[in-house]
Amino acid sequence: MKKIINKPEDVVKECLMGLQMANSDTLEYIPEKEVIYRKNMDKKVAVISGGGAGHEPLHAGFVGKGMLDAAVSGNVFSSPSPDRIEAAIEKVEKGQGVLFVIKNYSGDIMNFGMAQDMAEMEGIQVESVVVKDDVAVPDSTYSTGRRGIAGTMFVHKIAGAMAETGAPLSEVAGVAREVVANLRSMGMAMSPCILPAVGRPGFTLGENEIEIGMGIHGEPGVEKTTMKTAKEIAEILLQKILDDYDYEGSEVAVLVNGLGGTPLMELYILNYEVQKLLKEKNITSYKTFVGNYTTSLEMTGCSLSLLKLNDKMKTLLDASCDTPAFKID
Repeated sequence: MKKIINKPEDVVKECLMGLQMANSDTLEYIPEKEVIYRKNMDKKVAVISGGGAGHEPLHAGFVGKGMLDAAVSGNVFSSPSPDRIEAAIEKVEKGQGVLFVIKNYSGDIMNFGMAQDMAEMEGIQVESVVVKDDVAVPDSTYSTGRRGIAGTMFVHKIAGAMAETGAPLSEVAGVAREVVANLRSMGMAMSPCILPAVGRPGFTLGENEIEIGMGIHGEPGVEKTTMKTAKEIAEILLQKILDDYDYEGSEVAVLVNGLGGTPLMELYILNYEVQKLLKEKNITSYKTFVGNYTTSLEMTGCSLSLLKLNDKMKTLLDASCDTPAFKID
């Protein structure tokens, strides 16, 4: 195992401490709780997300003005415990309520649900929004129903922008749910990743083999097949999305997301093919993001996300934000 780490058991806390040290003017870190939160937050609805480590920059990389107010990390590919989520609430709840943005995995649903129950017992108003954008499979090893993957970034951005306007919790949660309803993603993997605590790949793929629809933790996808061209991969991913949701005639936000080990050159080539296909299918690309937003350690592969936009969502997507991994002036 070749990784730039010290001890496997320290990777999460040392990653978060390194992130905080690189952004010490805007971010704080809670030792032992693995929480990154905003400094100098205004009195507004607090937007909190989180999940297992190993998907950086998700989640902590999106903490900052205009997006998340706090991110809670579990161990690698493991849900954060309720006490960690409680610690985040204590730091950022300003009397306006809290929105949880949760990806649809059983551990995350359970632990954020427990934290919500405890917060509400203390008189804190909490709403939860569950992201389930992955169209690959209806059920998976880790979730009941669709998995939450890279499209989560759009929920962070738009809900965070709405909260920044001073809107009440009901409106912040409402627009977040609207994003979830209009969001679809599909991914593929070309090679596995190695968990630091395990030291070996979590699954295997042949030299010329890829898996269509594989999840961000290595969950099974739709099929294993031979390596394809960028054009063929774009067609497969986009068609699976369009079979699930009708985007024809719509304006969309596009996310071409790398899983950690795929060069940007290849992601831009994929985007080139995706944009041509969207035009052919009468779908207007309003704004496109290409890069590593939701990774799976060093896994090679990618995912494609489409979000159908309306005027409100366009305004919120365009609103300024300032986080380590996502900035709009």
